[in-house]
Amino acid sequence: MKPVFPLFVSFALLAAGPAMAHAADAQHVPASQAAAPAAPQLHAAMRSLWHGHIVNTRDYAMALHAGDQAKADKAAGAVVANARQIADAVAGFYGKPAGERMLQLLAGHWGAVKAMTDARAKGDTAGSNKAMADLAANAGEIAKFLAGANPNLPEDTVRGLLLQHGADHGQQVGQIMAGDGKGEAETWKHMQAHMDTIADALAGAIAKQFPDKAS
Repeated sequence: MKPVFPLFVSFALLAAGPAMAHAADAQHVPASQAAAPAAPQLHAAMRSLWHGHIVNTRDYAMALHAGDQAKADKAAGAVVANARQIADAVAGFYGKPAGERMLQLLAGHWGAVKAMTDARAKGDTAGSNKAMADLAANAGEIAKFLAGANPNLPEDTVRGLLLQHGADHGQQVGQIMAGDGKGEAETWKHMQAHMDTIADALAGAIAKQFPDKAS
């Protein structure tokens, strides 16, 4: 069972967005009152790694804003290491080519987020806009890959989720660079809750695809 969860978690790392999160917000259903997941260990694993992703990207932005390059490099390294682990897990299930493709897609996602963060730290609006455009294009590529890997993940839906994920990164980084601690704190709360919603939804789809492996 051990190698199964990283693969499932990899889908969580690649998705976030309005379609699922906003639906949950509209229903105002506390997590404590939600139905118990069919695969609790899978759900927990996905939540954990996805939170690690947003923690590391947030740490990178904050370190850059503070002018602490050592901490920024450490955070960036953590994002990359995580991506490599996910790609290796995918290769274990779908073969080496799929793992390599996953790594390329994750590199594109992080590369765009990093470029956007670097640009905003320098006040480079043109650079930030280009990075956000690259992030949106990457969302389409990832959505196509995920939809092909899991028939329970419609391509259009996944793309929407990823576009919102990119928008969340953009809003958070903008607030960090502007020194808007109060605004960023609210965005951070939303991002954490949003990640739980998306991770849970994806865990359900993946558990359906691999019923004998999920628990």
